[in-house]
This record gives sequence, structure tokens and C-alpha cells, in this order.
Amino acid sequence: MAHFFCRLNPPRPTFAQDATTDERQLMARHAAYWREHLDAGRVEIFGMVGDPAGGWGFAVANAADTTAVAAMTSADPVILAHQGFSYDVFPMPLGAVMR
Repeated sequence: MAHFFCRLNPPRPTFAQDATTDERQLMARHAAYWREHLDAGRVEIFGMVGDPAGGWGFAVANAADTTAVAAMTSADPVILAHQGFSYDVFPMPLGAVMR
């Protein structure tokens, strides 16, 4: 297993402040999706980053390879909804340091 940093890019920089009701419901499905991966041990942590330039989401995933992590990100409800979200995925060559 390897660790991957997954950055979820929202459809606009102001998304965290001005998400519509439908978008908030989509985000609830997104959070539930990643919670399942967390509970199954496929994700170490996930959440939102309050970047002053515009918030974005992240997860540190455990996966055998880039194909496996791509399968997780591509099945995210926010990606399947085609609402302008995208992922950047970066391998973590030294893994994640846990306490």
C-alpha cells in the first residue's frame, strides 16, 4: 500500500461560502462517500482546507497504486455529478507519518 494526497478542487473559489442547497446536499453525499473509505481503512484523513484563496478538500488515501486511487476519486459523487469538481492526486513517496 502507498499513500496519496488527493486534493478536491471546487467549481469556484467561493464555493464554501455560496454553495446552493443542491450543492450542499451533494457535499453531504461526498462526505458520506469518503467516510465509508475512512471506516474501511482506505483513507487516513479527509476534510476541508480553509485556504484564503478559496477552500478545497483533501484526503490522504491508502491505495495499491495510482489506478486504485483514481478509482476512488472518480467514483466520488461530486465527480459523478459533473458540477465542475476535479481532483489532483499526488503520491506521497515517504508515506504518511502517523502519531
